[in-house]
Amino acid sequence: MGLVDWLNRRVAPRITALGITPRSVTLEVRGRRSGRPVRLSMSPARYEGRRYLVSLAGERSWVKNVRAAKGDACILHAGRTPVHLRELPPEERAPILLAYVGERAFTRSRGRAARLYFGTESPSLEHMQTLVEKFPVFAIEPRAEAT
Repeated sequence: MGLVDWLNRRVAPRITALGITPRSVTLEVRGRRSGRPVRLSMSPARYEGRRYLVSLAGERSWVKNVRAAKGDACILHAGRTPVHLRELPPEERAPILLAYVGERAFTRSRGRAARLYFGTESPSLEHMQTLVEKFPVFAIEPRAEAT
């Protein structure tokens, strides 16, 4: 594991879990193969008062883990919150993708990052609609506790 990979996989999730990063959180989900908790630092998108997780890299391991866990996960950010991650169907994703571009704490400029991930510096809702199949999106919802 290289230094950058180590920082992304080990250090960043610990920092975001502390709650000192205002726009990032740590997602914790059970690994589909190991059964052990897997943690990943993420920046949720906000749209119409709700929060969403977007996979900019498509069908990544965390997406497969969330699906295998049937959406059960925890958000760590100055505490631990059990959540249910509900995958949105493609027809509901475009506005969330557009909101993500508007607020994501990209390490590059917004325009450059939008071009890198979405193919244009100024994406429109119509443009995002053409890309929805590439980017899984999950609504962060309260987890119903078993009684």
